[in-house]
Amino acid sequence: MSVAESDTIRMADENTQSLDAMFDAFEGLPVLEGMRIEVVEGNVHMTPQRATHWEIIWKIVTQLTNRFPQRRVFSDVRIDYPGDHNGLCSDVTLLAEGAQADDEGRWRWQDVEFVAEVISRGTGMNDYGPKKTAYATAGVPLYLIADPYQGSVHVYAQPKSGDYAETWPPVPFGTDIDLTQTPLGLTLGTADFPRD
Repeated sequence: MSVAESDTIRMADENTQSLDAMFDAFEGLPVLEGMRIEVVEGNVHMTPQRATHWEIIWKIVTQLTNRFPQRRVFSDVRIDYPGDHNGLCSDVTLLAEGAQADDEGRWRWQDVEFVAEVISRGTGMNDYGPKKTAYATAGVPLYLIADPYQGSVHVYAQPKSGDYAETWPPVPFGTDIDLTQTPLGLTLGTADFPRD
């Protein structure tokens, strides 16, 4: 193992320990019941789950579980991504076939094939900014943002150097999105996506 590799492993371990401490400090506080907590670039973000937000997540998850085993599709499960303190709890995550949780029950970012985020008014800048960067840096092949305020879906593909080389034009809610040539291999219906 080279010096650079050992430094990277040490930094990853320190980030994980620090993220664990941040999450531990907030978990179990009664005032936070029903709040979604995640850490983006070292900043803690707490948002309540809105009905519109959850309905879109559910519609995406349902379509994915019609194609993939349910054990590969998750919502709001913490995965630590590359970068400085990114403990992200994506709205929808699809893991690779055969992905295994580690000894602590955590999934690895290296096994993520697809992520979808549904915009919340207070944290939308994270989805379009630092979270998009974290997913691209991790090499997540396909990233989708459903924006109920704009009434459109944004698709990003081909991660390269911390960004996505391919950005699709926004697709209005109500339009089917042909993702058959992507790792999803399906057409995603958005006809029932509610607006906010």
